[in-house]
Amino acid sequence: MHRSQKRTLIVLIVLLAVLLIALAVVVTVQHSQEEAAQQAAAAEEAASVITPVQTYTAITYDNGSATLSFHVDEETGSWVWSDDPEFPLDQSFLTSMTELLTSLRPQQTITDGDTLEAYGLDAPFASLTATAQDGSTLTLQLGNATTDGNSYYMLMDGDESTVYIIDGTLYSSYMSKAIYDLCDLPELPGLTEDTISTITLQGAVTTTLQAQRTEESVSWTSGGEDVTDLETVDALLTELGALSVDQCVDFKPTDEAAAICGFDAPTLMLTVAYETETGTEETLVLTIGAQTLEADGRYVRIGEDTTIYQMSAADLETLLSVAANGLSA
Repeated sequence: MHRSQKRTLIVLIVLLAVLLIALAVVVTVQHSQEEAAQQAAAAEEAASVITPVQTYTAITYDNGSATLSFHVDEETGSWVWSDDPEFPLDQSFLTSMTELLTSLRPQQTITDGDTLEAYGLDAPFASLTATAQDGSTLTLQLGNATTDGNSYYMLMDGDESTVYIIDGTLYSSYMSKAIYDLCDLPELPGLTEDTISTITLQGAVTTTLQAQRTEESVSWTSGGEDVTDLETVDALLTELGALSVDQCVDFKPTDEAAAICGFDAPTLMLTVAYETETGTEETLVLTIGAQTLEADGRYVRIGEDTTIYQMSAADLETLLSVAANGLSA
């Protein structure tokens, strides 16, 4: 083969390689476009399977551990726990949940997939029924999580011929919650040195602190002595200013439950007289019971409310110390 023929052959091979590469690019682009079109069509189909409603007025969900039912009270227009309408239900939770349901759209629709067992839908672990104002219902059943753990396989309205995939937020942020997670926790008053007049701690030792005010300063006395400069007093005032309730433990507890939580012999009875922003005199009473099972909290009652709440043990450290040993601890 002559040199010129070799050059020609090389050129032809290079051109052929370029053509093959170009063809591969075209095929890849076409495939991507087709796949994108299929995904768009699937998303459009999935988005249309749930009929949007104006609002829901009743919701029941079973999260695998408990079944909870809620409905809108006709007189007040507020959401209530159907088992006990007196329960202080966090309204924002149900409002957000209904907003999610009204905008819920499946991420994917599977009409020719595997068996229900493969998706965990032969025995769904969780379910939800939402009732709209017109009486229509939406029923969802949840199976396995997807491989990324962010979504769930779902059946809707009892139709086992179609499997959907929905975002996991519905379950993780809403359906997984127990009733005490939904309690509207009481807010304690903002107690400061400028608003407190007296502090009484009753435990093994009873200690009372009285504020003495002038135009320029505040001092504290206890048992007729000036205790203003004690580090314990400063720590005590700091804790009082940061008091907050962490969670609800038992609403309408039995006497036995209250005794188990230490309220038959409280560790501390705290009484704080203070002045509100409007200038009225108010009193905060906290009854501190036993340690929680995890030992990181304390059972607490507020005023005459029999509900048992939990507060952080770390946030009560100085209060409990003074109740046990006095200001000299």
